[in-house]
Amino acid sequence: MKRNSPILMSLSLLAAVGCATASAQQTRAPREGGNVIVRSSGETGYRPSGPAPAFGQLDADGDRSISADEANGYALLANDFIKADANRDGRVSQREYERWSAQP
Repeated sequence: MKRNSPILMSLSLLAAVGCATASAQQTRAPREGGNVIVRSSGETGYRPSGPAPAFGQLDADGDRSISADEANGYALLANDFIKADANRDGRVSQREYERWSAQP
């Protein structure tokens, strides 16, 4: 059985990533033991249907922060939770939420 060199595999993966577009297409790159699915990182796959909900609507327990579980109430925030949680304390404060929701 012929094995691919790590360099050849890396080049194949880079070529696959280069072929992916920002429209969240999937590309399969050959890999020993199966395929690797490469998804472009430019899209979340979620399109908000309106403005972000008010902070209080997501803070279900009223502790003045949004947990990862509470963020599931707004799919775009759940997808971006790590980015929104600027100080990495596992919660999104109102200030962090406002800063995150103001970004394009």
